[in-house]
Amino acid sequence: MQQEQGRRVIAMAGVNMQLMFRRVFLTHSTLLRRNTPLGWIYGSRSLSATTESASQQASKEEPEATGESRASEDQLQEIIESLNKEKESLSKKVADFQDKYQRTLADRENVRNRLEKQIIEAKQFGIQGFCKDLLEVSDVFHKAIESVPSEKIKSGNSDLKTLYDGLVMTENQLLSVFRRHGLEKIVPKLGEKFDPSLQEAMFELPLPEQETGTVAHVIRSGWTLHSRCIRSAQVGVVKN
Repeated sequence: MQQEQGRRVIAMAGVNMQLMFRRVFLTHSTLLRRNTPLGWIYGSRSLSATTESASQQASKEEPEATGESRASEDQLQEIIESLNKEKESLSKKVADFQDKYQRTLADRENVRNRLEKQIIEAKQFGIQGFCKDLLEVSDVFHKAIESVPSEKIKSGNSDLKTLYDGLVMTENQLLSVFRRHGLEKIVPKLGEKFDPSLQEAMFELPLPEQETGTVAHVIRSGWTLHSRCIRSAQVGVVKN
């Protein structure tokens, strides 16, 4: 009897619990349980269906997101390759400009050195034409001095001796001026080897006692201006 009463109490408690839960669900537009495969319904929407729809949508969006990611990676790779190519092109241009710059500097330095050399040569050899004309005057003085016989000078003619001494002094003074301005006399020695850079062969003559190609006779002395030959010495050369 007591067991039956206990069962009734438990059943009544269960019914009361169900009624309380139903009131709570209805008060908050609650979840209603239907005996359908859709499961729980919230308002007019099925929670199970909503979850399933979201899963399907997520499964559809995942391949799309993967495709977009791959497209972005491909685009980024193309940009990187393009930048690498541009970098190589710019590096080549920089190297080319550096080479041109170095060549320009070298050409500029060569031009500067050449101009400096030309300026120095212009200062040194600007009087070359004037010196050649003066050499003709020096030759005249030398021939005039050589034309006076030494016997007449020693004979006691004071006027001739005074004139002769005056010519010698003038020639010596002229030669001193030549040396001061870089003019040096070339006097070939008999028997030395013929030098075409300083000497001019005017004739050839056979001399068995001398070696072929040597100086046999001096016609006129030569001159150099700052080591540059401006007038070659005229000589006769041995040819056996």
